[in-house]
Amino acid sequence: MRKTLIRPRSRRSLLKGLGVAGVAISILPRRGVAAEEKKLNVYNWDTYIGETTLDTFTEKTGIEVQYDLFANNEELFAKLKAGNPGYDIIVPTDYTLADMISVGMVQPLDHSKIPNLKNIDPDPVFTDPSFNPGLKYGVPYMWGTVGLGYRPSKTGEIDSLAAIFDSDKFSGRIALLDDQRSVLGYALKFLGYSLNSTNPDEITQARDLLIKQKKHIKTLAGDNGQDLLLAGEVDITMEYNGDIVQIQAEDEDIAYVVPKEGGIVWFDNMAIASGAPHPENAHAFINHVYDAEVNAELTNTIQYATPNAAGRALINPDDLNNPAIYPPADVIAKSESFSPLGDGLRLYDEAWTAFKAA
Repeated sequence: MRKTLIRPRSRRSLLKGLGVAGVAISILPRRGVAAEEKKLNVYNWDTYIGETTLDTFTEKTGIEVQYDLFANNEELFAKLKAGNPGYDIIVPTDYTLADMISVGMVQPLDHSKIPNLKNIDPDPVFTDPSFNPGLKYGVPYMWGTVGLGYRPSKTGEIDSLAAIFDSDKFSGRIALLDDQRSVLGYALKFLGYSLNSTNPDEITQARDLLIKQKKHIKTLAGDNGQDLLLAGEVDITMEYNGDIVQIQAEDEDIAYVVPKEGGIVWFDNMAIASGAPHPENAHAFINHVYDAEVNAELTNTIQYATPNAAGRALINPDDLNNPAIYPPADVIAKSESFSPLGDGLRLYDEAWTAFKAA
């Protein structure tokens, strides 16, 4: 049995408790942070911040934070594609950051303004990722996997994508992420292909598989698959590992697995949007998140894997030893991360549109 910690049930609950999707925190200004107004506009995933991260930043700096939410990378990219509406900090996933770099949607970082970057894990997967060499345009925020959360009392043990793609056994009791790359990627993995395939025939096969299985899928969950599982509305959900780990603290009859066909490993990143109105404050925020104690509190709240070595040393031991949060090497070895698709993205867009319209 996992130890129940004193924290909100999920990152989602934290923000609902604060009242709105956009969270503003105001404390009297203080001197010495930057010669710009004491404001910062953050655009982040839903339920993806610590209980005290924003408060302690404002207490230290006097900078007021406006905190807005997006549901997926496509929404983030579309929001900034026509021009930055005023965001400073954004949190794109690996392949989306690469796309943003290619079209000039993010600005280079000044590492001299992020001294706490010394706390990063020295593994090159964090310090020199292929999608962002040398961390020029962003720094890693959290990392993890996409897998299957399920209720063993209803499903038995699950270890394969066959549970969602090759059976009517759980018809009407399955939720998939409302995420194009993840769903098509896992369909490709189930068929024995790379989740980054740009082969038209392979993508067509993945599309047809999803259309065939659609009648067995209860819903595409934007960011609430774990809530549906916890409430008993579904018995299997494709979800981010941290979201499932959070509800395991409330219900012992919930398990998480990276499928044997190979998983999805992702890396989210803090970046500064091009045209950010408060770039100095943005650097200060990144530095704040990389403070060891701040990072540990954030990580303990949201229960994802941190790339911050100093923060990792302070997190809950149960989480550090939980393979659902920090997967073993053999799981990582058979998994893939998303890569930019280039012109192949059109094939995914078409396949996803056909699946949703079927």
